[in-house]
Amino acid sequence: MLTTSIVPNMLFIIWRKGETISFGVCLLQFYIYSVSGSTECLLLTVMSYDRYLAICNPLRYASIMNFNQCLNLIFWSWFFGSLTAIITVIMICGLEFAGPNTIDHFFCDLEPLLQISCSETYFVKLEVYIASIPLLCFPILYIVVSYIHIFITVLNIPSTSGRKKVFSTCSSHLTVVCAYYATMFTIYTVPSKTKSTDTNKFISLIYTVITPLLNPVIYGLRSQDIRRALKKFTFLH
Repeated sequence: MLTTSIVPNMLFIIWRKGETISFGVCLLQFYIYSVSGSTECLLLTVMSYDRYLAICNPLRYASIMNFNQCLNLIFWSWFFGSLTAIITVIMICGLEFAGPNTIDHFFCDLEPLLQISCSETYFVKLEVYIASIPLLCFPILYIVVSYIHIFITVLNIPSTSGRKKVFSTCSSHLTVVCAYYATMFTIYTVPSKTKSTDTNKFISLIYTVITPLLNPVIYGLRSQDIRRALKKFTFLH
């Protein structure tokens, strides 16, 4: 959803060297992007909880992380992701847009929308900063604490092969977390005055296009079949 709501329209804009979009469609794109982005933050946190249970409490993993628990975690991730997004969209709808109508970005992101508003945007920015606490700060803190426990558990594993197996299980998730959260944190918590428009565009491109592009590669390299196919392809070429 995150990529599909942005990339096709972005390619169309690049092809046409600029394009118009209605205010309603712009808000819809921002809402879908916000929901999927916020939910992904929470789902990455849920995945760290899953790995923590699997490594630090393996004997109780099946009883704790059962099907109903998985559904609950997924539901609440989507619920809170949707809730924070709709609050932001409602506050944007309360702004006035009667001046410049050119968005200096490749999609309807928050900062470009606020830049063309004629109204005071302080409370919208304040709401975003407050929402970043449960969506960015707390999840980052939880993930860090989870991996500290995981690393301590791994170091206590006597066999080298066992430690390598555990590290390979966590490496893909940790790589995605670092790439995704680093860019999201920079965009939505670092004051906009310290970043140029081009910097914002580049950072946005990383987590909307590059990170989703790398996800199948990062997670797929855990598969023995994919690694064998990659080695065979590299050898033939």
